[in-house]
Amino acid sequence: MNKPLRRIAIFCGLLVLALLVRDNWLQYVRADELKNRDGNHRVLIARYSQPRGNIIVDGQPITGSAETNGIDFKYKRTYKDGPMWAPVTGFASQAYGANQIENIEDGILTGNDDRLFFNRTIDMITGKKQKGGDVITTLNRKAQEAAFEGLGDKKGAVAALDPRTGKILALASTPSYDPSKIAGATSKDKEAWLGLQPKKDKDDPMLNRALRQTYPPGSTFKVVTAAAALENGKYTDIDAPTESPDPWKLPLSTQNLPNEGNIPCKNASLRQALRYSCNTVFGKLGDDLGKKAMREQAEKFGFNETVDTPVRAYASVYPEDMDRPGNAMSSIGQFDNRATPLQMAMVASAVANDGKLMKPYMVDSLRAPNLNTIEQTDPEQMSQPLSSENAQKLQSMMETVVKEGTGTSAQIPGVTVGGKTGTAQHGVANSKNPYAWFISYAKGDDGSPVAVAVVIEGSDTLRGDIAGGKLAAPIAKHVMQAVLESERDK
Repeated sequence: MNKPLRRIAIFCGLLVLALLVRDNWLQYVRADELKNRDGNHRVLIARYSQPRGNIIVDGQPITGSAETNGIDFKYKRTYKDGPMWAPVTGFASQAYGANQIENIEDGILTGNDDRLFFNRTIDMITGKKQKGGDVITTLNRKAQEAAFEGLGDKKGAVAALDPRTGKILALASTPSYDPSKIAGATSKDKEAWLGLQPKKDKDDPMLNRALRQTYPPGSTFKVVTAAAALENGKYTDIDAPTESPDPWKLPLSTQNLPNEGNIPCKNASLRQALRYSCNTVFGKLGDDLGKKAMREQAEKFGFNETVDTPVRAYASVYPEDMDRPGNAMSSIGQFDNRATPLQMAMVASAVANDGKLMKPYMVDSLRAPNLNTIEQTDPEQMSQPLSSENAQKLQSMMETVVKEGTGTSAQIPGVTVGGKTGTAQHGVANSKNPYAWFISYAKGDDGSPVAVAVVIEGSDTLRGDIAGGKLAAPIAKHVMQAVLESERDK
């Protein structure tokens, strides 16, 4: 072969080699990326060519699929009691994609997950249409109903956990939305979608306030401060007087830290300080312990860390860069520390579970179309925020709050209930009505089956009326009662 032909042959060989490399790169390396990219319409057509699997609560589906008259999409997603369950399910839309469980477990629900390969193969051999699997949740229907109905037309959220396992029993957020109204690709779905955006609806009904909104925790954070005092050995006897003057001046400041009303806070014991919610006692405790000890205690409860349930909950915050006055104010939940309702339910849960914090989760198992379980979630301990001995002391303190303190409206006859109210400042210079908080747990015969956190935004109850005890505690009570009734019915 002469030299020019040899060069041409080598050049053509390199072109073929480059083509093979490029083809393999597209078909194998980038296959999943190209398959799942937003612009690949064929994927959407395939996704809605058959009914999706369902999301299950208490053995019953809270989702479904309906045939459409569309050209491209044969089925669309439907929801039962959509607004109540939206913080759990999220949405699956032909036009706007999916979020939360609908997105995270999309492979199971569509039947495309690699773990369903055997099922797909059998369906192909037998000529059956591909089916999706089901997502079995940990949710308790009665508890969810109590939470959603309790919130009503208020803006707020509820999170309830089983302290023994970390199972999420209720997750409510209001105002809410109906995912069914945005599930299709019609002009009505578009109109509904645009109406839900924050620019159109300032209340942002698609915001999952239980997981994705952080609030100043107010006096509910005093439970964390009390835990820090016990764990660091500042006090060991919860009924002994503390070294807490009233008034108490904020460090590096000329301002006194006020208490709410004429309450007996001077040198009050830890029990009485929590019962009356004494700012002076807990502000001074936080200052005595220092910001490092306070931050470390908060982080043991889960602050400064995201939590995947599997839906990701935003991290609650206890800042590092605070001065002494800021740390003292944060110790009563009124500075730059912020918490999600899930986080504060975790605080109550750890106390109720004798100091063990179990990782929260809302997917109990994944089920194949043939009803075989393909994945089961096992309870997992997340941390040990406080010793069993100190947890039991804190339980006694929280139970006093409900028996004869600010949380009496959460009392359940014949049931041991512990709780803490919170009334967190809202607006510039505390100009707006406060956030109303309540965290609690209820004990049954076998430990504590439920811990609850409730927050209501911009309540119409004045600070002096103890907004947390008046507004949030009754909701928590009804959620706890629903769980206890379910436990008895097992």
